[in-house]
Amino acid sequence: MTMTKLRSSRRSSYDATTDDLRARVHFCPETGQIWLHEHRMLMVHAEAQATMREELIETLGMYRAREIITRMGYASGVRDAELVSTRAQGASDMEIFMTGPKLHMLEGIVKVTPIRVQFDRVAGKFYGEFLWENSWEGQWHRRHYGAHTEPVCWSQIGYACGYTSAFMGRPVLYKEAECSGMGDNNCRIIGKPLDEWEDAANYTRFFNRESIAEQLIDLQTQVVQLRSAINEKEKLPADIVGNSPAFRAAYELLKQAANSQITVLLLGETGVGKEVFARSLHEMGARRNESFIAINCAAIPHDLVESELFGVEKGAYTGALASRPGRFERADGGTLFLDEIGDLPLSAQAKLLRVLQEGEIERLGDHKIRKVNVRLVAATNIDLRLLVKEGKFRSDLYYRLNAFQINIPPLRERKEDISPLANRFLEKYSAVHGKKLRGFTDKAKRALLSYPWPGNIRELLNMVERGVILAPSGSRIEVDHLFSLYSHNRALEFGIDSNGGLDYSSGFDSNRWETGKDLCEAVFNGVMTLGQVEAMLVETAVDKARGNLSAAARLLGLTRRQLAYRLGRIHENDPARPGTPLEPSPDPPG
Repeated sequence: MTMTKLRSSRRSSYDATTDDLRARVHFCPETGQIWLHEHRMLMVHAEAQATMREELIETLGMYRAREIITRMGYASGVRDAELVSTRAQGASDMEIFMTGPKLHMLEGIVKVTPIRVQFDRVAGKFYGEFLWENSWEGQWHRRHYGAHTEPVCWSQIGYACGYTSAFMGRPVLYKEAECSGMGDNNCRIIGKPLDEWEDAANYTRFFNRESIAEQLIDLQTQVVQLRSAINEKEKLPADIVGNSPAFRAAYELLKQAANSQITVLLLGETGVGKEVFARSLHEMGARRNESFIAINCAAIPHDLVESELFGVEKGAYTGALASRPGRFERADGGTLFLDEIGDLPLSAQAKLLRVLQEGEIERLGDHKIRKVNVRLVAATNIDLRLLVKEGKFRSDLYYRLNAFQINIPPLRERKEDISPLANRFLEKYSAVHGKKLRGFTDKAKRALLSYPWPGNIRELLNMVERGVILAPSGSRIEVDHLFSLYSHNRALEFGIDSNGGLDYSSGFDSNRWETGKDLCEAVFNGVMTLGQVEAMLVETAVDKARGNLSAAARLLGLTRRQLAYRLGRIHENDPARPGTPLEPSPDPPG
């Protein structure tokens, strides 16, 4: 067994990591954001942090406050360990581990000096002893509450436990042997695997979510479950995800058609989920226990369409060696879904019209009439009215099919649904490919919400699966995992910059009046809000002026003070942030 130790000769390597970490930190003065690689960071006043700590103590009591603050530190440590493990290629285990204390220092929490560190990740052995100087928690607590009887550097201990546990792959517990909040000159911590502490049970409670906050969450969950039980009919099917107004409008129409037998025509671009809608219609209706048969009319050669739909008798044509039923017979009593019905040949259209009107079919090469009871759902991404004018689609069949029309919106018109869809696909394909992933990086989130999705939900599904395959287990999906070379170049064409953000200027051409009308229609139709339009104009002006607010204000016909006011309001109430689990962050600096 080889034990990795921190020796004095390696102190220079330990100190050298500071420059590398600093190089990864970027501040963008135009947007007021701090980034550590792909993760957005915050620089918070210590006094403000102390005020929050004081309010937690006064509101919840010392015990509950310690639980919450320790868990906050633990989560921060786990996140930093994740960041280090994905970025420390070629470094030794000790160099990787010691990046954590450096990050703790870089974040302004405390000065960390290693006293003794040795571990064996394979065997699960660990011992760490560190000196903490200038602990803001210890100093603040002592100043406000006096010398405490127990250690008070709660978030810092949580950070050390979270970082080391994630690094070692097993629970590691640190305890403060000395604490400035107790009157000691500095803090000194010792960390060992959890099972090596005799009183471990007295400390693990601080990492268990048994607080008031957890109880409130449990109550909230119970309320949601009760509402779900009361309004079971309002619950969306498992395969349908969405809460945007455009999607909800389409889904409401689907529910209204479910309990009738009316023929439904689903309209929408390729990849919007027409077959998913058709299956949901079938599952909600009275035919749910019968067959659902789907056929893509565009995928069948024209000379075989009629035999596929209506069946064929033995010897009807060369190669017909046996009689077989068509899709209508197989769907008898259930639902038949005809996708891409605009590609149906005229001869088959005439027979389809008769089936819809009479409820009977004849197999190819047969004269026997067979009664069928089928609910028809058709779908197309083509304007059937245009095909009717061109003589490529029968008008009587069009009016028969168009009895109940449902327009399924493209994904670019339901931005609110991208977040839950992406998370659903992430969960699905993580299970399929045996990966444990922690979600998406901030850049990846921004790119997902900025991309216009010409391939709609199908493209999103394929892109998320690609990301799941390429992302290392235990990490987060990054922009490069999602966008292949082709799709990334295509994204740039659509106005997504290399940082995964929107480049609003790329979407404007010389015909500005027409563009303006399109923009107005987008606002009127609810695709964009007036606040988003203002944000787009302001941020584009600042970008074109390369961060010069005076120049940007002149472009917009505003004073510098007016522009600064609008920028401040946009950053306070960013309309591009819907508050979902996939909430985007603004672009990092290049």
